[in-house]
Amino acid sequence: MPLSRSARALALSLLTALLSALIPASAAHAESRTVQGGRLDWAIRSSFQSYVTGPIAQGSWGLTGGAATVGGSQFRFHSAQGSYDPATGAFEAAFAGGVRFTGHRKADGTNELDLTVSRPRVVVQGGRGTLYADMASKAKGSGRMSVRAQVPLADLNLGGIDMRGGGSPVALSGVPATLTAQGAAAFAGYYPAGTQLDPVSLTVDVRSPKPTAQSTTQPPAPTAEATAKPSTSPKPTASSPGSAASTGGLRTAAVDWGVRRTFREYVTGAIAQGKWTLAGGAQDGGALFRFPDGKGTYDARKQTLDAAFSGSVRFTGAHLDLTLAKVTTKVTGGKGTLSADVTSAGTTTKAVPLVTFTAPDFAPKNGLAAVTEAPATLTEGGARAFGGMYKAGTAMDPVSLAVTVDATAKLPALPDLGSDAKPAPSASATTAAPSAPAAPAATSSTGTYVAIGAAVFLAAALAVLVAVRRRRTGTRTD
Repeated sequence: MPLSRSARALALSLLTALLSALIPASAAHAESRTVQGGRLDWAIRSSFQSYVTGPIAQGSWGLTGGAATVGGSQFRFHSAQGSYDPATGAFEAAFAGGVRFTGHRKADGTNELDLTVSRPRVVVQGGRGTLYADMASKAKGSGRMSVRAQVPLADLNLGGIDMRGGGSPVALSGVPATLTAQGAAAFAGYYPAGTQLDPVSLTVDVRSPKPTAQSTTQPPAPTAEATAKPSTSPKPTASSPGSAASTGGLRTAAVDWGVRRTFREYVTGAIAQGKWTLAGGAQDGGALFRFPDGKGTYDARKQTLDAAFSGSVRFTGAHLDLTLAKVTTKVTGGKGTLSADVTSAGTTTKAVPLVTFTAPDFAPKNGLAAVTEAPATLTEGGARAFGGMYKAGTAMDPVSLAVTVDATAKLPALPDLGSDAKPAPSASATTAAPSAPAAPAATSSTGTYVAIGAAVFLAAALAVLVAVRRRRTGTRTD
């Protein structure tokens, strides 16, 4: 017998309540969080590094895109971006930076071995992990160069790791990695598929989704413009709209320089057992130091610059105390010089020209004039500043320089290493078994919603059953 109108209405209302109770659980399950900032540490394969720099290949490796080193052999890739779903454990994080290996130099000046690994990306789905990377390699024998984007380079062994329920940061330590068949081909055939690579470690920051406008009860925070105090200077500054700089001159600038990778490794290594300290607004980008707040003059037509920057870096350790401060750069005729006040053993020498670099194209594009990773060479004055540790003409870390000339342009972002990213003096790769990230108490809300939904579903089913039975038997309801 068909249900009465009142029974159908009751069933419909209970079904609506059921859906309302289940929606929060579904939303919580589907809610993905943003990965923003962090680093991946990986030596790729330590024995390959030794082979490249050893007596057979007699080669070297170099870093690109802001990649750094940590410990004795690991490369650090930076600025993680991706997503993470704590309900399912699905995870994806892409990192910036690369490393290029060269060796077996031939008579014509080219290298038989030429391999670049860049932009690694880790994907975890359904309990399986894969590391992808952009690969550029020269095949053994034929010398044919191939470039492949996002090759599945290594399988990651996630045995014993539960990626669900993690908070921030999300960290994986010493995850075993195995070369894939596609990775072996992209690796120029130096190793067969199944070869054990070095373990992978990463740490990334995770941001929870922003609340929607409907759920936001607090008024929006005042903007920097609203809270900033009015300027007490009646004259326009270099960054003010009314200044001459707004028509094409220098508004602000920054110079990035890592000094020299092997020098940083020496400072934090077993011999010096030291550190570096930044002051005056200088920033640490892992493989480089940023000296910001450039002030000076820039001529877009002549492509010349004469600017001074804020910040300092001090290196200390056993028999070592060296400070570089008041950094300046001059660019003219397609060439640049980076200078600094040098303090060593308590004595300061002002405006020492440390390195020279090339700047063939320093014209503004979209409001930004930039020199990116220009090769830098140590000067005679720089050699004296480093106490004879390096000879004049030694290749130092590249110089990056950026100048904004209008209000819409922004300086390039500094590499983002994420939380707790200070260099460790004796950091090394770990092969310890990975541990699962702890689940925060907040994740129990999903189970609560499911339980509520189940209870409502049972109540709805019982109510409909009672209504049907009463309708069929004529049982009174009062």
